[in-house]
Amino acid sequence: MKYVALLSGGKDSCYNLLHCAKNGHELVAAASLGPEPGKEELDSYMYQTVGQDAIEYVAQCLDVPLYRRVISGTSLEQGSEYGSRAASSSSGVKGDETEDLYELLLDVKRHHPDVQGVSAGAILSNYQRVRVEHVCRRLGLTALCYLWQREQAELLSEMVDAGLEAILIKVAGIGLTTKHLGKTLADMQPTLVKLNTLYGSHICGEGGEYETLTLDCPLFKKRINLENVETVIHSDNDFATVAYLRIKSATLEPKPESSAHFEVAIPPLLDEDATDVREAVEKSQSVDVPRPDGDSLSIESPGTLPKDISVREAEDWVAIGNIQHPSPDASLSLEDEMTACFELLKAEQLDQHSLSLPDCTSINLLISSMDYFIAINSVYARYFGTSPPARATVAVDLPAPHRVRIDCIARRSASPDQRQALHVQGLSYWAPANIGPYSQAILTDERVFVSGQIGLIPASLAFPSPASLSTETALAFQHAERIVEAVQSNNGGGWTGQVQSAVYWLAEGADARHVNAAREVYDAKHGQIPSLFAAVKALPKGALVEKQIVVHTGRCAIRDEEDDEITIESRKATFKSGKSGNTGSKLYWESSSFAENTSRCAIVWANCGETVITSTSFNS
Repeated sequence: MKYVALLSGGKDSCYNLLHCAKNGHELVAAASLGPEPGKEELDSYMYQTVGQDAIEYVAQCLDVPLYRRVISGTSLEQGSEYGSRAASSSSGVKGDETEDLYELLLDVKRHHPDVQGVSAGAILSNYQRVRVEHVCRRLGLTALCYLWQREQAELLSEMVDAGLEAILIKVAGIGLTTKHLGKTLADMQPTLVKLNTLYGSHICGEGGEYETLTLDCPLFKKRINLENVETVIHSDNDFATVAYLRIKSATLEPKPESSAHFEVAIPPLLDEDATDVREAVEKSQSVDVPRPDGDSLSIESPGTLPKDISVREAEDWVAIGNIQHPSPDASLSLEDEMTACFELLKAEQLDQHSLSLPDCTSINLLISSMDYFIAINSVYARYFGTSPPARATVAVDLPAPHRVRIDCIARRSASPDQRQALHVQGLSYWAPANIGPYSQAILTDERVFVSGQIGLIPASLAFPSPASLSTETALAFQHAERIVEAVQSNNGGGWTGQVQSAVYWLAEGADARHVNAAREVYDAKHGQIPSLFAAVKALPKGALVEKQIVVHTGRCAIRDEEDDEITIESRKATFKSGKSGNTGSKLYWESSSFAENTSRCAIVWANCGETVITSTSFNS
């Protein structure tokens, strides 16, 4: 796609361009925000403003038009989310500096209506990513964030190896002084690694320890030569000097055309754990195990669905199931049926429990055909704003004329901050951008609800080719794991997380034993997890497997009996399983629970002759 580069002039914004090119995207323009004339630096949560006096040189080296705008807003909205959770308000926050980015990119679109993507060099800053993606969504653009969640030491090495020449133009971290200004990343690499070891400083400067200016990179048609610079001391103290370089004059040096060829390191598709998962599936597939007589899975459409809505309330939690149109007929449009389901959920259920749609943490959407996926999403999106709930969508044989059914878990929160979302919409190597109006994960009350993950390749949102159950399964496992890690990082860490339940949705029931082999390998490393394998009619985008999990942070409130004080301590959940019944009819169950609180997940299934009945439960 054609894209515009958000240009700070630093290493991250320029290095991300190499990955955009490597993934087949075409750079057509650059855009930059900076302080008003006469101001060299601005206290911005969002933008790198030092080095703006050299941004014109960087754009000239890229040989694309540069669009600039003065930052007029301030950091009004400083939370982990941006914008309203209510569907009725999809705009930004008036007066916030994020809206300057909206106006800048709107101007770019006026001049380049075929632009579809926006390159951003965010590595770790959830604050920056959320706001860039919010603006992109409103303008119908796709964020290209190939550095997102990359390991910083590895990333810095790749930048140096790729031939990106950037110098430090600002220092503001412990161990960095004016003597480091003007030094290249290659020169500074040993020092930055050492400071990380000693003080935990971010190797790529994600904590604001330093900022850079790119003098050359493989995409540059020319190289920047700094002729006259001046060191400006902002503050000098024993902890950390804050100083920057003022670029007074520079020239551009032509480069030979042969220098346009470059190599850039692409991270492996699968990490070590995911590779083990893939190998487990491949090994299972290679073993031809004869199936005993009668060992078959038959999926039949039920004659009727329960007509009564199922509601369970425990403390601040409410679980609502069986939401469907009360009496659909053949003349009812799909959109109207979906709308009726949401109105029923909102007006007749959530309202009665002093809840609203933004309180929903997880929704399972059952539809009679994946052909309805796009149309249903368009209706679904109208009910949620920023940070919608986690979700899994599967196709099942609903009895006609029903086409939609909704199950929902919601929680009452004392304040909006008690519910946090991971809602990544940009392309990266990390995990898939959401392909619908849902968040990758919702964290509330120490529970992390992770959306169903299918085996898409993150950078392209395509499936492995040729189709591969083993690679799709490995990717689904990896995506779920990385999402939990990102939630943990955004939440400040301090917990490891324990999966309390896993549902494996399968397009083919016969694949259950192969995916189960992967589960056994995973559980051997991470502990046993209550797991359910459910064969369905179809999965989104034609996926073969989808993994949906609920995780507990492990943080438990412990009351000291002597002084009656409560402390938060890390605890482990206990896994239990059992079965009962005779030869013809057996009941099986698995559960995960904490002795210190009421958090538990259980999966129960019964084998009654040829009939298999399953049930999952979540208790607060």
